[in-house]
Amino acid sequence: MPKAGDVVITLIQFTDTYEVKKRPALVLFEEFDNFVVAGITSNLKMEGIPLSKKEGAVKDSIIKLNYIFTVSKSMIFKTLFHLNKEKKRLVFDELTKRLDNLDK
Repeated sequence: MPKAGDVVITLIQFTDTYEVKKRPALVLFEEFDNFVVAGITSNLKMEGIPLSKKEGAVKDSIIKLNYIFTVSKSMIFKTLFHLNKEKKRLVFDELTKRLDNLDK
């Protein structure tokens, strides 16, 4: 079962269409077989946290923390790799920074 910090291949629905494709995503947390994930793109022009081939990505990529959604366990096909501690800290810090705006 995937856990927080795993990069997985999952079905993702695109925001501008009803099209669904297999894409990589970062597992943020799981509850009751539902996984909250952040999308990953190989479009290096996008904003987010860089993810390199050296870290395990198929291509140099970007973790898009502005593209968060929930998928069911049945939509996840496989786990590719687990983020290192430093990269998980970057993700945590960036999410915390963005969520700090909720109390303002």
